[in-house]
Amino acid sequence: MNKLKIAIDGWSSCGKSTLAKQIAKKLGYTYIDSGAMYRAITLYFMRNEIDATEPDAIHQALSRIELKFKKGLSSDASDMCLNGENVEEQIRSMSVAHEVSKVAAIKEVRDFAVHQQKEMGKEGGVVMDGRDIGTVVFPDADVKLFITASPEIRAQRRYKELMEKGMNVSMDEVIENLKKRDHLDSTRTFSPLIQANDALVIDNSEMSMDGQLEYALELIQNSINVSRD
Repeated sequence: MNKLKIAIDGWSSCGKSTLAKQIAKKLGYTYIDSGAMYRAITLYFMRNEIDATEPDAIHQALSRIELKFKKGLSSDASDMCLNGENVEEQIRSMSVAHEVSKVAAIKEVRDFAVHQQKEMGKEGGVVMDGRDIGTVVFPDADVKLFITASPEIRAQRRYKELMEKGMNVSMDEVIENLKKRDHLDSTRTFSPLIQANDALVIDNSEMSMDGQLEYALELIQNSINVSRD
């Protein structure tokens, strides 16, 4: 059987990256975290004080950015490297989270990242998660999943994740950040977060990680069976 392209989209902190990693590991596929790419670009902009309203500055900055995924400490994930530097920890900070939606809304930034994402997945055998994977990056994906959860559950998960990483943030700050990112992601002009017409929806508000994985694999298998028929 040809290797599939699996696209997973959804809201911030809904658990789509965790699910994507699990599916990739289960199927022996490559996992690609598109969000890490936008976070790394954002980190570069922040470090170099790039004016996100200046087209020339953006163009010059992107010409100096090289993004690569390299094997990390975990067996089922890769770390994001920015110009040869492992920045996996830095890109998960709240400071980057506050800025990433704004940077990711810039057309040239999206074109830069989407071109690389398409190249990474052209041979299949990939699971990629993000905001526009099923609509822009892989509109021809063999399987499209759209992950959602209640805002309260998403905030709790994000807060727990940050606490476990030793970051000093309040629940109010997390909730405000999620609201801001939801608004920016869904209303931006280029590649907004929308559910693809042929995406299968998973609301994991009341699901365990194992339960979500089992359900997702069932949906994938059913999709494969339908396409064969």
